[in-house]
Amino acid sequence: MPSAAPPPPPERKQPKHNERVPAPERSIVRVAVDVPLPHLDRSFDYRVPVQLDEATVVGARVRVRFAGRMVDGFVLDRSDHTDHDGRLGWLDKVVSPEPVLSPELAALCRTVADRYAGTLADVLRLAVPPRHARVEAEPHGPPDTALPPLPDDGSGWAAYPRGPAFLEALAAHRPAHGVWQALPGEDWATRLAEAAHTTLGAGRSAVVVVPDRRDLDRLHAACLAVLGEEHVAALAADLGPAERYRRWLAVARGEKRLAIGTRAAAFAPVQDPGLLVVWDDGDDSHADPRAPYPHTRDVLIARAHGSGAALLVGGATRTAEAEVLVRSGWAHPVVADRTTVRERAPRVTAIGEDERQLLRDPTARAARIPAVAFEATRGALAAGRPVLVQVPRRGYLPAVACAQCREPARCRRCHGPLGIPASAGDAPAPPTCRWCGRPATNHRCPACASPRLRATVVGSGRTAEELGRAFPQTVVRSSGGGTAILDTVDAAPAIVVATPGAEPVAEDGYGAALLLDGAALLARPELRAAEDTVRRWFAAASLVRPSPQGGRVVVVAESNLPAVQALVRWDPAGHAGTELDGRTELGLPPAVRMAALDGEPAALRDLLDTARLPKDADVLGPVELPPGTRLPGGEERTERAERTLVRVPRAEGRQLARALQEARAVRAARKDGEAVRILLDPHDPL
Repeated sequence: MPSAAPPPPPERKQPKHNERVPAPERSIVRVAVDVPLPHLDRSFDYRVPVQLDEATVVGARVRVRFAGRMVDGFVLDRSDHTDHDGRLGWLDKVVSPEPVLSPELAALCRTVADRYAGTLADVLRLAVPPRHARVEAEPHGPPDTALPPLPDDGSGWAAYPRGPAFLEALAAHRPAHGVWQALPGEDWATRLAEAAHTTLGAGRSAVVVVPDRRDLDRLHAACLAVLGEEHVAALAADLGPAERYRRWLAVARGEKRLAIGTRAAAFAPVQDPGLLVVWDDGDDSHADPRAPYPHTRDVLIARAHGSGAALLVGGATRTAEAEVLVRSGWAHPVVADRTTVRERAPRVTAIGEDERQLLRDPTARAARIPAVAFEATRGALAAGRPVLVQVPRRGYLPAVACAQCREPARCRRCHGPLGIPASAGDAPAPPTCRWCGRPATNHRCPACASPRLRATVVGSGRTAEELGRAFPQTVVRSSGGGTAILDTVDAAPAIVVATPGAEPVAEDGYGAALLLDGAALLARPELRAAEDTVRRWFAAASLVRPSPQGGRVVVVAESNLPAVQALVRWDPAGHAGTELDGRTELGLPPAVRMAALDGEPAALRDLLDTARLPKDADVLGPVELPPGTRLPGGEERTERAERTLVRVPRAEGRQLARALQEARAVRAARKDGEAVRILLDPHDPL
């Protein structure tokens, strides 16, 4: 008898439209949900339906149901197993199959969140821009152009003894770490473009982060000249959502291998990073004002650790944090020898703000600057060069006091400080409150009843007016301080009055620079007052021609001050070392790790009682916060808002962050009252 035919294989049922069948392979997906609650700061497992199998890739944006509502999220991983014992929910939607969160970027965001006692959701908002569907649908492809040859004119990095070795390390894929002190007058943007060219030539990618848009424009121009437009993506917040996402996607897809930009560019999703650069890390623009308040320098340091990329911390000066990297041996200084520095630096003269010195020259007395500063100004103008005047305060007369008893002038209504704005006509403007804006037309000193006022701080507007009277035949231009910021000025004789950070670049260098009101800068009640003053002075002085070519810098401050001596000797590294030694002796960052806790008194006490702080933790405070301080929740608190500082040795920094992170999660789970803002290593804890 013939054998019976084998039964046909069972047909695989096709899922109905509303029926959910798990994917045949790797049906478990791990999702980072967009929920910033501290006690839910972890990934959650979901099951992938077969309908979404192909679109569910690692790094894709998805939507899932969480606590009864639909929330956004990112796919972190796919696998066949889960540690969850209960029933898993289903992945509801793949918003976009574009893998915008790479494993390297996800790991970096997790590291940053843990370092700053924050949540992963908060860091992902800083790292990944919002989606723009139309941009994702645009055609794209890899660039088909090769790198242009690197210009070699015999200068550049060769001026620094360790410079060529750093470029060799980039070409050899070695994780070199350097702290670069740029020479006076250095074209720092071109040097960074050359380092990026070397990195891209070795087949890797690079990220360069600068403080503001003016620096970005300068760097972008240099990168276009060295590498060409096909390899550079400039990322900035003012580009608009579509253009910003377009450039960000070009980096994520590998179409552009050099990402340059401001603060958020530290998270740029370059593939295989080989070089990470932060320029001018002392600028407070590098500290993000959004939770968890990361600093660009620390983000790039963490990224260098995780990816094995080279790191370069550059600037005209050196911060105390960069000095810690050098002293620990983790980074090497990339500096020029003293002979080269003396050849490039202008001649610096320090003159005290002694009123007796102003009596020697009636013209100088009219413009409140010493005679030596006028001499340098006259010499530069006579040589056909522009002169830079740096004024630390904007406005006209931003602060006034009683002319008789020197009592600071205050508003009668809100007790805010009074200032005198620039006059719109012939009559002088009345003093006006800088808080509420009300004019004080009949002001009298409450201490001595005198109606007369004197200026305690002179702004850039009044300085420009005084210099215009002292040099009536010279053009006086203003940059910043309420006026338009100039990017460049030509080589014609002129006086340029600028506030710090708004100094334009002269076509062939300034003939002289006057750095006014040094005492006002150094006397600020801030931890970084001296360091920030040195940074501002060096930034302005670096725009002046070298001393052999007649360049001069006059700083109006006492010559025996350490900050002034650093400028006179052109030794920012020495000042950074002195600053670090002083902070080590006093137990201040970066010699220690410190957390600033802001909130209502009861909330602060509860957080500190809940936190399992390290055994060597030192709790300082609380102290009352100034009026108008914004706390978590958004509203302004003017009563009973306090700050407490917690400091620990650097070795216990991770333990401090973890303890605060856990305490915050416990309070959030208990829904205990007001939230507390946690700032790890704040830019200014005082």
